[in-house]
Amino acid sequence: MAEQTLRTLMRTVDVAVTAAISPAAVVAVGLADLYARFPLRVGLGLGGGAISLSSQDTGRDATATRDEAVTQAVLVGALVGIPFAAFGLLFGADAIRLLGADPDVVPLGGTYLAVVLATAPARHVALIAARSLQGTGDTRTPMYVNAVANVANIVGSVGLGLGYFGLPELGVLGVGLATAAGNVFTALALMAAIASDATEAGFARPASAVITRQLFVVSLPKIAEGLSSTLAEFPFNAVLLTFGTNVNAAFQVGRRAYQQVTGPLSRGYSVAANVVVGQALGEGDSEGARYNGWAVAALGVLTVGLVGVLLAVYARPLVSLLDDTPATLRYAVPFAQVYGLSAPFLASFVALSGALQGASETRIPLLARATGMFGFLVGFAYVAGVALGWGVTAAYWSVVLSNVWMALVVALGFHYSGWADRAAGMMAERGNS
Repeated sequence: MAEQTLRTLMRTVDVAVTAAISPAAVVAVGLADLYARFPLRVGLGLGGGAISLSSQDTGRDATATRDEAVTQAVLVGALVGIPFAAFGLLFGADAIRLLGADPDVVPLGGTYLAVVLATAPARHVALIAARSLQGTGDTRTPMYVNAVANVANIVGSVGLGLGYFGLPELGVLGVGLATAAGNVFTALALMAAIASDATEAGFARPASAVITRQLFVVSLPKIAEGLSSTLAEFPFNAVLLTFGTNVNAAFQVGRRAYQQVTGPLSRGYSVAANVVVGQALGEGDSEGARYNGWAVAALGVLTVGLVGVLLAVYARPLVSLLDDTPATLRYAVPFAQVYGLSAPFLASFVALSGALQGASETRIPLLARATGMFGFLVGFAYVAGVALGWGVTAAYWSVVLSNVWMALVVALGFHYSGWADRAAGMMAERGNS
């Protein structure tokens, strides 16, 4: 969770630094990040496959298949990152222009996108290596490495972006270089940790097609889940813009306030549920795995729910730290409040999704996310807000309803589906390979 807190803080600092550069810089980095989320989702999806197999094989003491799964996942991630790097270098400016950016925004966004996407292979490797280590129960090594990288990234963004600490003032390019350097450092450090005797995981010569297939079986729905969330952002932002530019800006600010205070906790519980469920299944204890999943989800609901209530109560002063413009505050405060009040449902969804992922079941979270995002976040906001004339009130309700729906779907899936048998079958298949 400390690792996630620093990562979230790094993104918040980037927003503050670009705001200090110019309004065009804020827009440029914001638009570029829309594209940068695609390789992020792919890396997280492949990391999901890696942590699933790593945790299960650690639980059953199958170090050979675990190490091969780790190796294959890292190699696939590095290879899949190459097209993203080429896209950023060749079409970065065109991609920003395609979104209708102003002429002064295009070169800034294109430069930032090219620099960040150039390290997409490294970003994939870093995400997969971290998840692989976490699957063995080692959460400290990724935390230490990412803590160093994120602090350096923050210092680099401020230094290279604004010219502090004796560094050249490079503006948006400097912010991008700091992020890129952090990606490369994290990948190299985690690779070195896995290759050394300091960690339980290791590398092995890839030989099993069964492991390759299972990595994709687990990872592809996870990738699709992430991409569905990213794609839904486009029509939802379009709906918000029909209510006014200040409403769209308020949503970004309100959600950022929510993510800063609850995101690290939620993501930490997801990883924890994944590991304890996967390792219990590897040990052959399906009932223990079920108990662990519900226990982590309950802890997430209680703690994240409490933080969410505090956010709802103190939304105005917290949101004001990010943007104190009256036109923005008018809508940003309610957005932060609805996110805060629906936080227990989102925490439950994230934790139980992690538990299912630990059992190699990533299809149910995909179903929950896709239907929640497009059915409620986008669909309800458009039908009620635009067609029926509810306005921005519909957007508030769409956030709540999507979180409630996603939590309900994964809870039913975790209770009723045969995820334990699915995991047992896949482990047996790997063992026979």
